[in-house]
Amino acid sequence: MHLYKRKDSKFWWYKFVYDGVVYQASTGTKNRRDAEGVASKARLDAIEGKYDIKRQKATPLFKDAMARFLEHSRQQHAEHPNTTRQYTTCSKPLNETFGAKKLHVITPDDVEKYKSARLKGSDGKQLKPATVNADLACMRAMFNYFIALDVIVKNPVSRVKFLPMNNEKTRVLSFEEERLYLGACAQPLHDIAALMLDTGMRPDEIYRIRRENVNLEDGYIFNPYGKSKAARRKLTLTKRAADLLERRLEAASGDYLFPSPDDPPKPMKARRANHMHAMALKSSGIDHCRLYDCRHTFATRAVEAGVDLVTLAALLGHSKIQMVLRYAHPTEEHKVQAIKKVEEYVIAKQMTEATASAFVQ
Repeated sequence: MHLYKRKDSKFWWYKFVYDGVVYQASTGTKNRRDAEGVASKARLDAIEGKYDIKRQKATPLFKDAMARFLEHSRQQHAEHPNTTRQYTTCSKPLNETFGAKKLHVITPDDVEKYKSARLKGSDGKQLKPATVNADLACMRAMFNYFIALDVIVKNPVSRVKFLPMNNEKTRVLSFEEERLYLGACAQPLHDIAALMLDTGMRPDEIYRIRRENVNLEDGYIFNPYGKSKAARRKLTLTKRAADLLERRLEAASGDYLFPSPDDPPKPMKARRANHMHAMALKSSGIDHCRLYDCRHTFATRAVEAGVDLVTLAALLGHSKIQMVLRYAHPTEEHKVQAIKKVEEYVIAKQMTEATASAFVQ
């Protein structure tokens, strides 16, 4: 009998051979003594012919399984179409590689080879780690879906490490850049960007603002959307935000304050806002940035204004403080001022102690 721990598991595993057959499985416990008991029971079951061996059933082709998973995603994430849109994009290169294979024959080594090949790129141009990780996340979610349905037993992606995310680019607008950018923005992009800068809301949250979400009398907007409880939040409005929302409430003929021009009963699409953003960048002449960087800018300004990270996490709709750190990027000037504050504190403290010491003598 052999007990051991695997890198991809926190539990003890057992392995033994009986009558020429290798028996190997997780004990499901982190306690070694308990694990020994589970392993002994497994060996006894093998001897008595009661050992429950999980045998792999016939599985569908990868491409068929992916099509079924995408349909499941459309139903499961109906309120978050971007999730399924991301999975659909990732499914294309995955199907090219694994489409003709049965699910159960795909191994962790196959996934590792795919990861390496994708990182290099088919045309010799190296892809970003985030792009490759998105593929792996899609593949992992698909296998987990079929494990839950008892179609397969193992997920080959679970033993493959994702690439380190060191390609994350952030951008914070200066006040002059904000002025030039907003001056070049056509509507409704101008109001979308201004709301992001003043509230830190996500673009998709703004596209879906409805009449009943806005309370000008009490000065706040409520966002009812999000995958987590933290994303569903109330945000106090600045004067600029309140004024532009008041104008939109007066002008809107339907429920949405940012309706789709092609289908007014529905909210506008991200594609339209991104196109307008590209045009505004060209007209304004400022360095490249993403529309989402308006949210980064809000977070950075909040930190520099002295807002604590717990409060900022609540404003941004994050459930964990760690998520806030990637949005807050203090400027060099703010760092310089921080060091000066520390220096002033140290000097004042030294003088106080020196005075106290002299008084005692």
